[in-house]
Amino acid sequence: FCDVGTPKPTAAPEYRKSYLSIDQQRRCRYIISLEGNDVATNLKWIMSSNSLCLMPPPTYETWFAESELVADVHYVPLEPDFTDLAERVQYLERHPTEAERVVAAANAYCRKFADERAEQAICLLVLYKYFVLSGQIEPDPEVWRFISG
Repeated sequence: FCDVGTPKPTAAPEYRKSYLSIDQQRRCRYIISLEGNDVATNLKWIMSSNSLCLMPPPTYETWFAESELVADVHYVPLEPDFTDLAERVQYLERHPTEAERVVAAANAYCRKFADERAEQAICLLVLYKYFVLSGQIEPDPEVWRFISG
């Protein structure tokens, strides 16, 4: 029931699939997001799409604040070995309102990152905190009160 595979030419023929663009993947109702050696890079665009994100709970943290994501609110959790994938999809197929609620919550979570001015300010404050904590500059009390703690 899953359309999965790899574009690697060394893969067994039954697992070889051509690469799908993000636009092609966004046409799918459900998309699995997986961490590799680092954060799952597709997580942000999946959660800002109309597709539902299924994934094992995230273990890496980036500016996206993955630790703030709540299972069954922002994404549908999966066991790391995917043994519950079929059961999760069957449940979502029987409960489309539940799936729509998760997609809506994921979209809402992503909207807070869409404010370009706020993102720029956050980037500058992160750099400022780094310079202060690494001893490169002294903190200005008026600025530091926003980022200490």
